[in-house]
Amino acid sequence: MPELPEVETIARGLAKRVSGDVIESVWLGQKPEPLKSTAQEIAAALEHSRIATVRRMGKHIVFDLERENGSPSPGKVRKPKAMRPGSVVPTGLPSVPHAKAHKGVRPTRSNPTEAQWIVHLGMTGRLQVCEPQSEVLKHTHAILKLASGRELRFVDPRRFGRLSIATAGGFDAGGMEPLDADLDSFVALFRGRKTPIKSALLNQKLLRGVGNIYADESLFRAGIRPRRRASTIVRVRLAKLHMSVKEVLREAIALGGSSISDYVDADGQEGFFQLRHRVYGREGEPCLVCKTPIKRIVIAGRSSHYCPACQK
Repeated sequence: MPELPEVETIARGLAKRVSGDVIESVWLGQKPEPLKSTAQEIAAALEHSRIATVRRMGKHIVFDLERENGSPSPGKVRKPKAMRPGSVVPTGLPSVPHAKAHKGVRPTRSNPTEAQWIVHLGMTGRLQVCEPQSEVLKHTHAILKLASGRELRFVDPRRFGRLSIATAGGFDAGGMEPLDADLDSFVALFRGRKTPIKSALLNQKLLRGVGNIYADESLFRAGIRPRRRASTIVRVRLAKLHMSVKEVLREAIALGGSSISDYVDADGQEGFFQLRHRVYGREGEPCLVCKTPIKRIVIAGRSSHYCPACQK
């Protein structure tokens, strides 16, 4: 599942490529699982809206939408036949003149943000900007036709991703943003918690966006074992963990995230932080610090990797 660095990388890439573009029309597939809001709600909010900004909130990608002045009322979503792999999209959508670059789009004066399109990528979801003539992958569930002539496509083979609509400012990802958390607020999250510190880091109601990879890597740098009860960790060690979480996340963002299986960014490129992993996925390999073999244990159904010598 894409974690904070991967989602941040995708959101930044999309912000550069589609901010200011106008959504001319929307195609939605027939699989119900990805739709957390109804197809009609999604189409009504997206069609004829301008993408003001794209940003990350936790593990969600948020598109802030503005309604163009004088734009027609959004139509009902079309329900085409199921796509065949590699076929041309049977959208029945109006053709849009092709523009060579996004800079050719001339946004008109717009109203304040009216709605938000919320995308959660799930396990295998992708959001990619494509040329309309490019092959449509088998598990494509949404295609947004843009005024620039390009298409924004949501592809998700396992269908754990979710698409929804929220009113402007109405979406709450829950938890604290780890990159913004001050030390006192961070320490307070774990006070009195009897769960393992690894489980606490993965609790999205506490910290949003931190997942399995970056929890393991942060705990290693802080020298804390994943099974340690959160409430038993003294402030000085939580301060080191606070610093390690931010350090790991920022390094991962700078390297485009970790490509373990399916993850690619908005341009279809893989990340490189997996080359910097010190414990995650390295079971049995020597610790890069002390040469002790890395161990893997299971905590609450999740694999956890750590060095028995470096982490206490």
